[in-house]
Amino acid sequence: MLMCSSSQAICCTTCNAQLQQKIYDSTSFPNLPVMLSAFIVLTIIVALLSYLSNRKTASPDILNPVPLVTASMVLGIGIGGFLDGIVLHQILQWHEMLSNKMPPTTVEAKSVNMFWDGIFHFFTLTVVTIGTLLLWKLLHRRDIDRSGNLFAGGLFLGWGLFNIVEGVIDHHLLKLHNVKETTADPDLWNYGFLIISVVMIFAGYLLARKRNSTAEAK
Repeated sequence: MLMCSSSQAICCTTCNAQLQQKIYDSTSFPNLPVMLSAFIVLTIIVALLSYLSNRKTASPDILNPVPLVTASMVLGIGIGGFLDGIVLHQILQWHEMLSNKMPPTTVEAKSVNMFWDGIFHFFTLTVVTIGTLLLWKLLHRRDIDRSGNLFAGGLFLGWGLFNIVEGVIDHHLLKLHNVKETTADPDLWNYGFLIISVVMIFAGYLLARKRNSTAEAK
């Protein structure tokens, strides 16, 4: 039965009691912290990067690359999450947050997946906001290196890091969803996603190293 199909049972998380019960189903997901473990790990990473971005050097005459690259990594984590949600979840609709555990083949399942996609987007919005604030705090500091390569490298490092954490935990360990559900070989797409993520991290590292090489040459 499509419990959200009638006007008396609209798909509304604040007014549909049945839908509220289905949003977290302890039968399918017996441990909520485990289901949210990717968010928890990413939160710890963001907190660590934020701490490093706010640290100051012992000497203000030494240009420190760490604050800019770590702040841009936080921004990259948030932007990477947004792009994942917008492109793969919404535009292409290859998967949704719980689509391997709860295939969105009914209005009810679609609505539950939509709720958790919303939680996912709320998390990425929070991370983007933190990254923006970290960069704003660097505006008036004179002890930081403002290299564009550091900024771009940090974005790629953060984006790739987000993909690795989310991919390993949600795709491979918890199997909440696959990169592409409607395929004969989901693992091919899942491992391909990780390979692309490693390439992005390597590209970010090379950009950051290019800044170092340029600084040494000067």
